[in-house]
Amino acid sequence: MTEKIIIGIDPGTNVTGYGVISVVKKKMTLLCIDELILHKLDSHALKLKKVFEKTLSLIDTYHPDELAIEEPFYAKNVQSMLKLGRAQGVAMAAGLLREIPITEYLPKKVKMSITGNGNASKEQVAGMLKTLLNLNEFPTKYLDASDGLALAVCHFLNNGINASKGTKKSYTGWSSFVKNNPKRIDK
Repeated sequence: MTEKIIIGIDPGTNVTGYGVISVVKKKMTLLCIDELILHKLDSHALKLKKVFEKTLSLIDTYHPDELAIEEPFYAKNVQSMLKLGRAQGVAMAAGLLREIPITEYLPKKVKMSITGNGNASKEQVAGMLKTLLNLNEFPTKYLDASDGLALAVCHFLNNGINASKGTKKSYTGWSSFVKNNPKRIDK
C-alpha cells in the first residue's frame, strides 16, 4: 500500500491558497487546506519571500511526492500577471530546491477536471471538492485555499499529465527546468 502526497498551490501576491492530499489506493484524504494572507504586507519582495518560505515549510512538513501549481495565464492587467508569475516562480523554486516534481495546470483545466466545466465558479469547485473528498463540511471559508486544493486533486485525477498540452510537464530540479524551457533561459 503506497501513499502519495500531493501539494497544490494557487500562488498569489495577496493570497496564496494551498491544499495537501494523501492518496492511497486511489482514495484521496485531505491533509491540509489553508491560505497565506499577504495583502497586509507593503513590500512585493517580502510577499514573495513569504510564498517561498511557506512552500518550503509545506514541503518539509508533508514530504510530498509531487507539487501541482497554477500555470500563468494571460490577463488584461500586465502588472498583475507579472506579480502572479513571480509568486509562481518562487513557489516553484522552493519545490525545485527540494527536488519535488512540479506540474503546471491552467485554471480552466483544473475546473474541468474537478467539475466537468472549465468555466465553473469557485463555489462550484469547492462544492465538488467537498464531494470528491467525502467531507461533511468544507473546512475553509476562503476560496483561494480551495483553488490550491483543487490543483492537488486535479493532478491526482489526471495522473500528473497536463492534458491541455498532451504531455507531462514536470520539473524535478533546475537542470530539468532548464532543459524543458530553453526559451525562458537568458544565455
